[in-house]
Amino acid sequence: MLDIPAATPRARVRVPLRFHDGYTADAELVTFHGLADGQEHVAVVLGDPGPRPLVRLHSECLTGDAFGSARCDCGPQLREAVERIADRGGVLLYLRQEGRGIGLYNKLDAYALQDRGLDTYEANAALGLPEDGRDYTAAAQMLRALDITALDLLSNNPDKAGQLRALGIDVHDRVPTGVFTTPHNMRYLRAKVLQTQHTLPLADLAELGVG
Repeated sequence: MLDIPAATPRARVRVPLRFHDGYTADAELVTFHGLADGQEHVAVVLGDPGPRPLVRLHSECLTGDAFGSARCDCGPQLREAVERIADRGGVLLYLRQEGRGIGLYNKLDAYALQDRGLDTYEANAALGLPEDGRDYTAAAQMLRALDITALDLLSNNPDKAGQLRALGIDVHDRVPTGVFTTPHNMRYLRAKVLQTQHTLPLADLAELGVG
């Protein structure tokens, strides 16, 4: 287990959430002092978290979360996660890790390369950037600051569970998210399965024309 410095809660504020489809939820947003990467990550506490809450690490995606981009599945995953976590009780960590950690401008540069035939990981590599530059040390700090050391993780990404476990968080189960396909994101979803072993049903994607 990696030894990491402690973070502490900075402020807590109640925020009513409302999504484009009319779904609403009451949330408590928590900010922190002492996060390892110095970023302004936020914990969104939903429902009544129990001894093993449902947790999602959601990386910021301006294009998907705010603008509804169909090139990824981030916006629908965020919407799904809020409802599932609110129903069970848990926390969504909204992490400032745009473009799997490469930043917004680099992500849009990678989009331009994807338009020329590269997949999402190949495009990052062509720009001299990591395929996935995310580090979840701050996420582990946030969870500990909220007194969460055991959880079920809402994610298709095995790397998130692996990093949290290495940081001393007991990830009991990894709960898959839904599959949110559009005509524009199916190559992206297939690349996540083939390149980083996301638990998405590859056969279903193939039936949708991603071959």
